[in-house]
Amino acid sequence: MNIRRSTFAFAAILLGLWFSSGAHAASEFATPWSNKARAIVLDGYEHNSFNLAEIVKDPRIAAFIHKGSDGLPANYHCKRITDATQQELCMRIWRNYAVSRELYQTRRTLAKALGLKWGAYHLGRPGNPIEQANHFIDYAEPSDDELIAIDIEDNDPERFMSLQDAQTFAEQIKLRTGRYPVLYTNGTTAKYIADRRLEFPTLSRLQLWYARYEADIAPHFPKGNWQDYALWQFTSQSNCTKQRCPYRPVGTNRDIDVNVADMTVAQLKNAWPLGELVRALPPENLPMPGNRPYPQDDVIMAAAEVPLVDYRALWELAQTITTENFIAGIGQLFVPADIDMTMTASVEKPQNKFFASEKLQVVTVTRGLKQTVQQLPWSPLAAPVKHCVASR
Repeated sequence: MNIRRSTFAFAAILLGLWFSSGAHAASEFATPWSNKARAIVLDGYEHNSFNLAEIVKDPRIAAFIHKGSDGLPANYHCKRITDATQQELCMRIWRNYAVSRELYQTRRTLAKALGLKWGAYHLGRPGNPIEQANHFIDYAEPSDDELIAIDIEDNDPERFMSLQDAQTFAEQIKLRTGRYPVLYTNGTTAKYIADRRLEFPTLSRLQLWYARYEADIAPHFPKGNWQDYALWQFTSQSNCTKQRCPYRPVGTNRDIDVNVADMTVAQLKNAWPLGELVRALPPENLPMPGNRPYPQDDVIMAAAEVPLVDYRALWELAQTITTENFIAGIGQLFVPADIDMTMTASVEKPQNKFFASEKLQVVTVTRGLKQTVQQLPWSPLAAPVKHCVASR
């Protein structure tokens, strides 16, 4: 992935859909590779050179993720291209495609035979995301135990797949395979998605493969729905020299990419292929039921035994007098001397713009009234009150 060489639904949320592997240990955001209990995952592409038989000698290495497809499928009809240069380029792409795919299949067979978990990623490019998802499946032919990842190098739709298209890609993968891909991206893009998780309800819940080449990512980790990383790519050619490297696996050159999981080898293999969504967490500033601002023309709704009593007149009265007068006068209005003094009404004062941060809300009116609604000075009806629950 090029990034390794650079510096770099509302109802569902309210219901709290909980999806997680359940295999994470206590999160580690500072040099977790120094913890020998943590699993290591390697990833590479067709131009990397490595020895799988040597790699598996490291008991911490649990899996290998290999590049699969790249963007849209190549033109199937090179001979239909009239321009000779473009036709030769098309044929060269197909030769490279055939060779790289055969190499991919060979490496996969050997890695799985040696006991490693396997995965593949698709490098997202501009263009139809459904075609790209289908292209990946045709290329990698992933089995049920193989991880799938979408690689979004950067939040730049001119050069890479847009974030909206990445959502479509993920949903097409789910449709075709029954599980979701992992999202590989850098810290800036991950934070952008996390901060807009209502805009990207699927993308923000994919298991995160986080690319950042620092010893401590706690100050930068994007959070949002992601409270932890699935994989953290902490080493690439950009921060691994001949003299010094955060982690140098046997059987590899310094151009190999190294990732750490926040799990043990056994836990990671049990959670593989990481195809479930993480749980959805609502943003802190998300309006919740019960605190929405009420419109100016809102009315009190009543549910009662027949006959139905309309309390809109009370609401109109409430808007014509001050809060203090309303509170003081409500007792006189409901409880004159000839009315039973057992509870006739309960009144609440939640927040409301009409009453300078207060409101009155009739909650219950009981049979304790000895006087009919008709006898009250504001009543529009002549029916006696039976039982009413009024709410805004």
